[in-house]
Amino acid sequence: MAIRQGATENWTKSSYSANGACVEVKSPVMESIAVRDSKVQDGPSLTFAPGSWTSFVADVTEGRLGRLA
Repeated sequence: MAIRQGATENWTKSSYSANGACVEVKSPVMESIAVRDSKVQDGPSLTFAPGSWTSFVADVTEGRLGRLA
């Protein structure tokens, strides 16, 4: 998911979401990117530094993290 750092205070849902497996992302400041489950909007979110977010997305895309049961 591409998101411009520091671009938004609003959550953006992934266009690749399907079957209830949705994530939302926001980047209100240049130093962080937050991710949450769209079904649990009051729940916790993960916050990544920009370089860590890029690595995480690459690892997920390449299947290096495996699948959760």
